[in-house]
This record gives sequence, structure tokens and C-alpha cells, in this order.
Amino acid sequence: MKNDKPIFYTIRFALISFISAVMIFLIGFAFTNHMKNANSSTSLPVFNENDKIRFVIDAGHGGEDAGAIAEDGTLEKDLNLSIAKLLGVVLELNGNEVVMTRTTDTLLYDYYDDLEDYTGQKKVYDLRNRLKIASEKENSIYVGIHMNKFSMSKYSGLQVYYSPNNDISYNMADSVKTRVKECLQPDNNRGIKRADSSIYILNHAQIPAVLIECGFLSNEGELALLKSQEYQCSLAITLFSSIIGYGN
Repeated sequence: MKNDKPIFYTIRFALISFISAVMIFLIGFAFTNHMKNANSSTSLPVFNENDKIRFVIDAGHGGEDAGAIAEDGTLEKDLNLSIAKLLGVVLELNGNEVVMTRTTDTLLYDYYDDLEDYTGQKKVYDLRNRLKIASEKENSIYVGIHMNKFSMSKYSGLQVYYSPNNDISYNMADSVKTRVKECLQPDNNRGIKRADSSIYILNHAQIPAVLIECGFLSNEGELALLKSQEYQCSLAITLFSSIIGYGN
């Protein structure tokens, strides 16, 4: 008897992927309308009506830079990329222009091919290039995706940093914090933080810019969530609903 299981699973996967995409679109569309109709200062458009806004989604680290590493070996760079891609998909499905700084496991030090030898300069040029990608076109919004880690495992919760160089950044960070508390983490009372010189991109960016530490790899429960595709989708949609009002 012919084995039809591979065909069955292929069709099943395709159907699940299609249904997931439709659900993301419908949820995203609903959030867009909600944000447009909300009577709060954080939902007001911040660009001129005819401006073409692009969202620059920056998955932190990559390549030889793993970022934080969980006890079970989970790498920050991988989670960053997974969530960043999902956020980019939701934004694009709702008609927004999206630029991903990276879509593969790589650093960006040679993105603009500035040097012949990057020995000792990789991290510096990686950060410079991420900032350049975000800033090289007008009317851009920067969203950095990262993970947190601490020596004590009891700490958990998403944390948002904002650029001190643009007033919109503060409002956008506050919107992310509020939406996450409403939709994902009701016990998260972390305040938003003004970035200092230790966060290179936010410290230098002149465009609206936030960096989101999505959770703690050092907290076993939160790590399990961050590794879950279902939670990653929920997080991406929540972030989308937080920032979409600033581009429409």
C-alpha cells in the first residue's frame, strides 16, 4: 500500500501556514483600526499624511556574536531573528514598508564593504551599519529586538529602551510597555528606560527608535515562552499593535 503520510503532512502544514497567515492579517487589521480610532496621544500619526513610512526591524547580534546564551544553550541571536521576522511579516501583511537589517545568521560589519580587513572592528562596524540602515532614508522608525539575561533567575518581563534624541521614541516605548501589560504580561511593572551611551544605536539615532528586550533567558519559565512559536506570534502581534499607530 502506498504511503500517503508525507503528502498528508505536507498538505496539513500548508493549510496551517495559510490559516496562520490569515489570522495574523485579520488580527493585525483589527489592531490597525483600533489604533487609528483610539483617542490617546500615543496613537496619533507622527508623520505627514502622505509620507511613506518604513519600519526598520533589527534582530540584534548574529553570526559569530551569539548575544546572551541560556543555560540550555538557547542563543539570543536566534530568538531575536525569529521574533523580528514575525513582526516584519505582520507589518508587511498590513501594507507597511519593512526593512529587515538581517534575515540570516550574520553580523553586518561588512554590509557596506567599508574595509578590506575588519579584524578588531567587527562589532563597531556592525553597530554603525545597523544605524546607517535605519537612518539612510527619511521617515523611518527603528525597532531593535533583543533578549535580556541576569545572574539571578527570578527576574522576568519585557523591557523597553527609547532614544533620547526624538520625542516620539518615548511615546512609542510607552505604547509598547502599555500594550504588553494589557495583552501579555499583566504583572509586568517595568518602566521604560532612556538609553544612554551604552546602547549605541539609540544613543545616536535621530529617528524614532526603541530597543525591546523581549524577556530574560535566565528565567526558565520565560525562556520556555520565548522559545514557543505561539508566544512568539503573540509577542509579534502585540508589538505590531504598539507601534503601528506611529506609521499610519
